[in-house]
Amino acid sequence: MILDDILQNVILQKTIGETEIEINGIQFDSRKVESKCVFIATKGTASDGHQFIQMAIEKGAVAIVCEEIPVEINPKITYIKVENSSDALGKMASAWFGFPSSQLILVGVTGTNGKTTIATLLYQLFRQLGHKAGLLSTVCNYVDDSAVEATHTTPDALALNELLKQMVDAGCEYAFMEVSSHSIDQRRIAGLEFGGGIFTNITRDHIDYHLTFENYLKAKKQFFDELPADAFALTNADDKNGLVMLQNSKAKKYTYSLRGMADFKTRILEHGFEGMLLDMNDKEVNVSFIGKFNASNLSAVFGAAVLLGQDELEVLRIISSLKSVSGRFETFHAPSGYTAIVDYAHTPDALTNVIGTINQILQGNGRLITVVGCGGNRDKGKRPMMAREAVNGSWKAILTSDNPRFEEPLDILNDMLAGLDPVQKAKSLTIVNRHEAIKTACALAQPGDVVLVAGKGHEDYQIIQGVKHHFDDREEVKACF
Repeated sequence: MILDDILQNVILQKTIGETEIEINGIQFDSRKVESKCVFIATKGTASDGHQFIQMAIEKGAVAIVCEEIPVEINPKITYIKVENSSDALGKMASAWFGFPSSQLILVGVTGTNGKTTIATLLYQLFRQLGHKAGLLSTVCNYVDDSAVEATHTTPDALALNELLKQMVDAGCEYAFMEVSSHSIDQRRIAGLEFGGGIFTNITRDHIDYHLTFENYLKAKKQFFDELPADAFALTNADDKNGLVMLQNSKAKKYTYSLRGMADFKTRILEHGFEGMLLDMNDKEVNVSFIGKFNASNLSAVFGAAVLLGQDELEVLRIISSLKSVSGRFETFHAPSGYTAIVDYAHTPDALTNVIGTINQILQGNGRLITVVGCGGNRDKGKRPMMAREAVNGSWKAILTSDNPRFEEPLDILNDMLAGLDPVQKAKSLTIVNRHEAIKTACALAQPGDVVLVAGKGHEDYQIIQGVKHHFDDREEVKACF
């Protein structure tokens, strides 16, 4: 392609050299640069691409996009100065792959909890409605029915546009995508054309990255601020920041709720460990999902599908047949009579929701044993909160390792224990080894009890001292059976 063609949506501050030159590729990783590439020097959290400009030139780059033009200029190279390289990368990647997001209806789902469930269920729903669809999620990416392994909630701009291009080539009409706060802040989604946006909720998460809750909130809101006028913005009216998301959005605004007036209103009529009977916009529907948070997620799925022009009754018929997403309130029944639930809950709010749901169904007719840990090298402030939520809502809480990463597991557990008073500590056990913790919880369980294994959900690994080891909570639970 010609460099000028892929710069069409980028605001250029300064250009040195020729832009009517042929380009064979785009790269922001200098190690991957090949002959006739354009290298985009982005400022990441770990390193600054500006330090690798010379290396990129040596490897064959013919053009450099950067925020600061180097002191030494190579007369054979084109230099383009932009305000934000990451933003330029998103827009250039979109142009390079032929603007794939404009050739299908792309719906983004953002919020702290529920993104994976909503995006995945929309993908499954639209495929059952007879449409070809793609999915970009934490668990797995899908190009129609072909799985592509996911490494981040939202891939980098190049990988993202390449996946969308594959979806277009496969004939997909729709794509449903989890949009993380990191990807919004790092401009990975720059250049994408969204047909709709869904907001789930917002609670404390990723403070290690955003530093304050306000910054985290601002990142989520930015997604809705940038939606075009012909898109829809569907928000959770039950979240105190739900309507804040819509304040400056040009998109058509809609709400969903379990509690008050909304465009898409859902009420729980009956619930148990096998599922719920819901009233969705005055129509009754049985679903195999459990808990208020899932009723809220299904309300968002229903609302989005209707806003995308699908028939209400047909949507509800398919919703009644959908199954829970891997590692999201996934239920297993032990031969000896207790129930085990594996859930991804890794924030205090998500843990409160899951524990509250279980206790609501138990109604004192069984005990809850919760196994939970906290990730290493992440927000330390939520550790004592997680421990308190687990202990307060459970008969017994077993504090254990999650993904310690480069931290000492005992240090993480001590941070969790610091949130407990002596009475709460008496209701808890500390078992560093996650395998032993799950085994102990299952050994303590009696008929009618529930064992909740929280924090890792679909993950099939544990990161210890930076090394990935195979570990799957679901496999551990089944082994205990």
